[in-house]
Amino acid sequence: MKLPSVNLACIIDDDNVYVNLVKKIIETKKLCKNLMIFSDGKESIDYFEALLQNINDESSIPEIIFLDLNMPVMDGWQFLERFTKIKNNFNKTITLYVVSSSINPIDINRAKSLNSVADYLIKPIRINELKAIFEKSA
Repeated sequence: MKLPSVNLACIIDDDNVYVNLVKKIIETKKLCKNLMIFSDGKESIDYFEALLQNINDESSIPEIIFLDLNMPVMDGWQFLERFTKIKNNFNKTITLYVVSSSINPIDINRAKSLNSVADYLIKPIRINELKAIFEKSA
């Protein structure tokens, strides 16, 4: 059995059913070693901004982020606005995917136009999509 080469992935989403499904797929398929989950953009941006104060621990920086757009407190767009400003301060490549149920071309094009967004995935995300993402990051 091949060991996962991605150490840490991050899901930022308030939909518990979706989060548990993706978590189960990642664990069952052994796609990464560790998984962190935030239920809103504020909670997660606070984490990343705090990391900048103590950046000597590379293992606490995720290689992959799955970001939902529609969340309470701070939505995905607000998170992206702040994250884009600090992303380059990390000495690690962080690949960010927007994962949303929105099929609105305006949302898709807006997300894809941002340098910090690798791709836009429409929910529900499929097992083969997840596997391909983790294999690409390996």
